[in-house]
Amino acid sequence: MKAEKGAARRAEPPRGRLVAVDGTRALDLRKSASQLQTRLASGKVPVGVSWWDASGVFFEMGLGKRKHRTASARTLVLLYASDLVFRLRWEIRPALAAGQTVIAAPYLGAAFAFGRANGLSRDWLTTLFRFAPTADDSYLARERKKSEGWKGDRREGFAEFSSAILADTESSFDPVALRRAMIALLDASGRRTRSRRLT
Repeated sequence: MKAEKGAARRAEPPRGRLVAVDGTRALDLRKSASQLQTRLASGKVPVGVSWWDASGVFFEMGLGKRKHRTASARTLVLLYASDLVFRLRWEIRPALAAGQTVIAAPYLGAAFAFGRANGLSRDWLTTLFRFAPTADDSYLARERKKSEGWKGDRREGFAEFSSAILADTESSFDPVALRRAMIALLDASGRRTRSRRLT
């Protein structure tokens, strides 16, 4: 019996690794995550990427008429959490259970930076995202064009989409100031958690 249990344990694949890559621009995130995927895939362990909006919740919201596409920063972070629940359930946890490496781009860092930059408390954000496991490794995407806001397609990434929504909702919204604040918050968080900056 003991021998059978030992054989069963040996047959189980080792738990995979969760790697977080966070940043403020979807283009930078995709480049950094893809480069990291190529680097990690040089070994024998399969490496996959879980991208933002796998659930399609933001895509569906973007289909609505502009006058109906209004939401507060808190609502946008709640939607991000909902999408992350989907990603964990259907993409991340199954791959980890199979012993694979999963790159989550973005993961918690971007959501926290967006929330804090918009006045949401760290305690509220921590409570909201307590369902999400801590990443085994954390990276920050290489940020390009730091002095600019977002000019890409609003559907490219969480920050771009949310910036467009807030611009439609608040007449005084400043996307450049928001992005600078997010970058500063990500850098500060990265120093605390020793996240590595991808180049």
